Amino acid sequence: MKWTTLPAFAAATLAAALLFPATPAAAHCDSVEGPVVVDAKAALEKGDVAPVLKWISAAQEPAIREAFRKTLGVRKLGAEAKEVADTAFFETLVRLHRETEGAAYTGLKRGVKEPAFIGQLEAALTSGSVDAFSKLVGEHAAAGIQGRFSKALAAKKSADASPADGRAWVAAYVELMHYTKAIVEAVHAQHAGPAAHAAPAKGAGHTCD
Repeated sequence: MKWTTLPAFAAATLAAALLFPATPAAAHCDSVEGPVVVDAKAALEKGDVAPVLKWISAAQEPAIREAFRKTLGVRKLGAEAKEVADTAFFETLVRLHRETEGAAYTGLKRGVKEPAFIGQLEAALTSGSVDAFSKLVGEHAAAGIQGRFSKALAAKKSADASPADGRAWVAAYVELMHYTKAIVEAVHAQHAGPAAHAAPAKGAGHTCD
């Protein structure tokens, strides 16, 4: 059976593999509470654009430097002008950052509840170790595969009993294959986003084939 790639399905199955609660779709860096805007606020308060340059490409840097310069000028005109200017700068910075990710900008998000894994990964970056999180993800992915495998195996035993039983077997088979395919492809994706030119991480050369 030929597998077909279903982008929405792949994203959903990967989330299911991690067993994190479903949350409204949102990009972490689109949030006003996210790291891009947090760095932008710090940069404006210090009057130094350097903290935000890492979020954009070198080609985008002149545009951000100019936007930053104009924002600093407008901020001096009063509280309302400062608020408008800051928001416009945040939107410009996030839009350009999203371009580096190959994603569309859909506006700044406020009060977005982020998936649990984002906080866990950021905590791991703070602690300097991702071992516990990696183990948790592995266990959840394994549980997801095992559950679907058991369902498919049971359905296979009665697949020839009737057309209905046969269809139940096919449905379980397809679910197992698609679910596992999404996980395997995610595991072996070498890079994504603005760092696409970077070398694969050490130890990433293995495959599940």
